[in-house]
Amino acid sequence: MSESFRQYLRALPDFPEELPDFDPSTAPADPAELFRQWFGQAVQAGVPQPNAFSLATVDGLGRPSSRMLILKDLDDDGWQFASSRASRKGRELAANPHAALNFYWQQHGRQVRVAGTVVELSAEASAADWHARPGADGSENPHWQLYALRPRELEFWQARHDRRHIRHHYGPAGLG
Repeated sequence: MSESFRQYLRALPDFPEELPDFDPSTAPADPAELFRQWFGQAVQAGVPQPNAFSLATVDGLGRPSSRMLILKDLDDDGWQFASSRASRKGRELAANPHAALNFYWQQHGRQVRVAGTVVELSAEASAADWHARPGADGSENPHWQLYALRPRELEFWQARHDRRHIRHHYGPAGLG
């Protein structure tokens, strides 16, 4: 069974036939600008939930955990997402505010990885986010928290059929 599953996995196609080209020498100096470009291309291509990302955190013993979330905003505060402070991720971020998020747009063979420090945004911003959620009923949620990840490094990754994938880093040299 194990060998047949291995063969089955190996036989799956890696990437779509058509992939966008990416020349890092033409990338903007601001990684948020490049993200917005790639995000817009994903939206135009009909990528489902292009704002979904995997958030990785660690507990007090350094054991990792990841889950899917939705990007709320990207501005001078950072890459924003929300959750309950009482949730596992909320508790982990309170104990260790370092995290990483990863976007993956399979249709374009692209991913964007962002790592940095997470900060809690204001109670007012958190309440506004809670009330803007679909199905909001006007009630308060004192545990709801709007967070912002402030990057120390970003990596933009473009797949290529020749397996010479393109990586473009922003942040400390040699990381990745």
